[in-house]
Amino acid sequence: MSGGVTGGAAVPVAVAAAVAEAHRREWARVLAAAVRVTRDLDLAEECVQDSYTAALTAWTATGIPTRPGAWLTTAATRRGLDLQRRAATARRALPMLLPEQVEPVPGQRDGEEFPDDRLRLVFTCCHPALAPDTRVALTLRLVCGLSTAEVARAFLVAEPTMAARITRGKKKIAAAGIPYRVPSAAELPERVGAVLTVVHLLFTTGHAAPAGDDLVRRDLVERALDLARVLRELLPGDPGVAGLLALVLLTDARRETRTGDDGRLLLLSEQDRSRWDRSAVTEGVALVREALRHRPPGRFALMAAIAAVHAESPSWADTDWREVVGLYDLLVRVWPSPVVALNRAVAVGFADGPEAGLAALEPLAAEPRLAGYGYLAAARADLLRRLGRTREARDAYTEALLLTGNSVEREFLTGRLADLGG
Repeated sequence: MSGGVTGGAAVPVAVAAAVAEAHRREWARVLAAAVRVTRDLDLAEECVQDSYTAALTAWTATGIPTRPGAWLTTAATRRGLDLQRRAATARRALPMLLPEQVEPVPGQRDGEEFPDDRLRLVFTCCHPALAPDTRVALTLRLVCGLSTAEVARAFLVAEPTMAARITRGKKKIAAAGIPYRVPSAAELPERVGAVLTVVHLLFTTGHAAPAGDDLVRRDLVERALDLARVLRELLPGDPGVAGLLALVLLTDARRETRTGDDGRLLLLSEQDRSRWDRSAVTEGVALVREALRHRPPGRFALMAAIAAVHAESPSWADTDWREVVGLYDLLVRVWPSPVVALNRAVAVGFADGPEAGLAALEPLAAEPRLAGYGYLAAARADLLRRLGRTREARDAYTEALLLTGNSVEREFLTGRLADLGG
């Protein structure tokens, strides 16, 4: 039994699986190393793709290496060096092959490597010369290895629109000569906001995978957590960093209880809170308190505070929904996002009843950025179900099903639809 075909030869299932796993876990590190050598995003991507293709053949012949990421990094960087040598003389190529001097950052000792080479690439993609949305999209695509379709879902835009945005961003980096380095200490504060947004979108994409058979993409969640911790080391006094790390910890603390033993999606009200990761909750709550001491509180601190209300509530029945709505009221002023307004409406539905929640939800029906957002239809369906408006609830659940690409969520919605009959 084979997992694919390359060069006319069958690829064993184990090799195909190892390459796929390496793509999920090692893409960012391999690409970052290739960019360090080539200083060219398109060329680096080409080299990395070549290295993964070569792995299918090489690993079939010699076996899967002990450290797949190291093998891929070596293959990609060697390919980059080879292409550069073909394009220029050794004298002209030599300066490009030397790592650029990185200015010291707070807490970093002279001569110490930056704690995570992936963040060099993040800061490159988040350069002020790029439009804010382009910074985030480009980083999710290049650093995090998300497909263009997944990035488009995160931004609630069409895939062709996102593809064009990513292409323009890469061309801008090349044309403007944006350096591949960590910003200086003076530049960091103004650059970190875009990086926090990148890590947050990466986490949300992994926490609730927009497509596939798994509710959670653990690789993306863990990558986001790693990057958040590195940022915390880099900027220990930044309240936004503290808030983001708190949000990730508090939300991910529930990971193991979000599905049952049978794979069924479990709502927050159904989860066994005794199985939540209490060490993550403790760390997250402490970070929330730290972030909220800064005035005015930022969006990540407020989102983390909402997560903390759930994490510290002993049961679903004891949840302080008034406090949750109050925090959303603050958040919607700081970050007037349609998704925040949607989440606030859901909280209102628990604090004041489904009729009030539905009223808060109605204005969002005309929001163009939520036109293809399945959670809007799902939230409306639940409120209608609780009000006993069965026919309308069925229609809303059907709409949500059409807009949902995740198998676990589809099974949940299908079950809810079946419960309504008809």
